[in-house]
Amino acid sequence: MSRDAWAKAPVSGMTTGRSFALGATLEIMLNGQRREVPAPMTVAQLLVHLQLKPEFVAVEVNRDLVGRALHAERSLAPGDVLEIVTLVGGGSSAATSTDLPPLRIGTHTISSRLFVGTGKYATLELMHDCLEASGADVVTVAVRRERLFDRQGRNLLDYVDPRRYTILPNTAGCFSAQEALRTARLGRELLEGLANPGADWVKLEVLADTRTLLPDPVATLEATRVLVDEGFQVLCYTSDDPIMARRLKAAGAASVMPAGSPIGSGQGVLNPNNIRIILEDLKAGDPSYPVIVDAGVGTASDVTIAMELGCDGVLLNTGIAGAADPLRMAHAMRLAIEAGWLAASAGRISRKLYATASSPTQGMVSGN
Repeated sequence: MSRDAWAKAPVSGMTTGRSFALGATLEIMLNGQRREVPAPMTVAQLLVHLQLKPEFVAVEVNRDLVGRALHAERSLAPGDVLEIVTLVGGGSSAATSTDLPPLRIGTHTISSRLFVGTGKYATLELMHDCLEASGADVVTVAVRRERLFDRQGRNLLDYVDPRRYTILPNTAGCFSAQEALRTARLGRELLEGLANPGADWVKLEVLADTRTLLPDPVATLEATRVLVDEGFQVLCYTSDDPIMARRLKAAGAASVMPAGSPIGSGQGVLNPNNIRIILEDLKAGDPSYPVIVDAGVGTASDVTIAMELGCDGVLLNTGIAGAADPLRMAHAMRLAIEAGWLAASAGRISRKLYATASSPTQGMVSGN
């Protein structure tokens, strides 16, 4: 739409007492950059002007979330500071070939116990194919203001069907409780617009520093309490500290997600003893409480180990996206979830110091 046509377009819900000359503009701060747009203008008109689909974004004006129902009523003023965010990779509904029992997290019931991220793929097409190959029901995405579209004008949601997957928005990259809370609220606004069942949950990450990407335990606990009070079902990323895991569950986390090892490190489960203690503590008297290993998975055997320990699922991203052949690795991770769960439910043999023959010694044909 041209500026002249825009100026003539009908405007609904505008604040009275403000007039603009034909062809007038107003300056706003949009996602950290100064920008001139035609005046007068509502949030709804701005999204049309920017060629953004309302259901693909969430909007803040001066740090206040503007719900989708209010887009047409919220007029913009000179100097307004806007954040427009969408979902980006970051973190198939087809069931796995083995009939694993469904996993319940809060009010959500899912069939696949493999949760996969959407970041770090070479192309959106490869990401789409790997999600399919993984058999996942749930994909986790980051909420970001940058990269609303890629260089070809495509949005992540063009390749992740919100009618097929349950989307788990995450607060990756947040280093304070307040930053994580804002991000979680924007994620909920986005997914409510998409009518996706993931709108009421969040994967909470509050990081301490950029070098280790370890969680900040104090800020994580603070944010968990606030989000639970606001009706979120919180899946909480934490270290493998059993004491912290207990506190997060007590704060109302729908699932505690201890790291196997540092994010993106590919080191697998470094401290299985701590994971065992977490499982013992959180499932005591509550055996169905979901504990999901999150971070550090490098290959299929890491997934199997986590499941054999008794974990309810595994969340990973780099292990697939960073593989030399991501599509083949996605298949491997899918099978590893099945193998690990089956092995855990079957019960392994005890470890012995000496050999035990599997064939009977009676009836052997002797050399005499």
